[in-house]
Amino acid sequence: MLVTMKEMLTDAKKNQYAIPAFDVSNYEMMKSVLDACEEERSPALLMGLGVDLEGKALELMASMVKAASDFYTIPVCFHLDHATDFNFIKKAIDAGFSSVMYDGSVLDFENNAKNTAEVAKYAHARGITVEAELGHVGNASVGSISETGTDTDPGESLTVPDEVLKFVEMTDVDALAVAIGTSHGVYKKTPELRIDRLDEITAVCDRPLVLHGGSGTPEDQMKNAIQHGITKINIYSDVVFALNKGLKDKLNTIENPSTWPFIVFEEARVMMKDVVKTKLRQFGSAGRI
Repeated sequence: MLVTMKEMLTDAKKNQYAIPAFDVSNYEMMKSVLDACEEERSPALLMGLGVDLEGKALELMASMVKAASDFYTIPVCFHLDHATDFNFIKKAIDAGFSSVMYDGSVLDFENNAKNTAEVAKYAHARGITVEAELGHVGNASVGSISETGTDTDPGESLTVPDEVLKFVEMTDVDALAVAIGTSHGVYKKTPELRIDRLDEITAVCDRPLVLHGGSGTPEDQMKNAIQHGITKINIYSDVVFALNKGLKDKLNTIENPSTWPFIVFEEARVMMKDVVKTKLRQFGSAGRI
C-alpha cells in the first residue's frame, strides 16, 4: 500500500534510524528496490526524478508504483524528487504520488520559503507530504573543477541554522533537506560531513531531516549523521552503477542479440538488490516492519 513519507519518517526520527530513499528510473529498478525491502522487512521509499517523468512517464511511473505496492506487505511511499515547477507538482499529486519535494534551494530565502509554503498548503489539503531544501546540495562533485577553474566547495552553501526555525514556521514542511557537506553525483574525493552544523540544525528543528547525495558517502559518516538527526538519505548513483555494471557484464557474454530482457537483466537485478539491502542494513531500516 502507498503511504506518505511523513508516516515513515516519524518512526525513523523517534527510533533514531534512517530510511534510504531510492530514485527509480524503470521497472527493473523499482522491482529490485521493492523486493529487497520486502525481504529485509523495511519500509520502501521510492522516488521519481527529472527526465524519467517526462511526458506520459509521470502517470505511467506513478501508476506502476501504486499498482506494485498492492502486491507487497511493506509500506511503500512514492516521492517526487527535486521538483521546481508548481504545476508539475500538482500533476504528480493528481497522478498518485504520495509525497513531493519542492526544491527552491537556488532561490533566496524569502522566495524559497514563499514558494514552499504555497506547495505545502496545496499538498497538505490533499493529504500529501512535502519535503523542502534549505541551503543547497549541488550537482558538482566534491573536489571537481568547475567551469571557472576553481574547486567546487559544498561548504559555501551549507544550511544556516538561524534560518531553519523561521523557514519551518513559514512553510510547515514535513521534512527538511539540509546541506552539511554532501554533493550529488560521483565524488572526486571523500566528503567530510559537518556534524557540528547538523547538531546546530537539530537543536532548532523538530522536523525529520534529509541528507541528499548519499551515494559514495562513507558508511561511518552516514551512521554518524543518523545518530545526530538524519532520518532519510537519498541514493541514486550507487544503484545506477550496479544496474549499468550488471548489464555491461551480462551483455559482454551474450552472443545472441535477441536474448530476452529477463535474461539480460539477471546480473543487474542481483547487484541492485545487494546495494539496496546494504543501505537498508547500514541505515537501520531493515527489520522495522
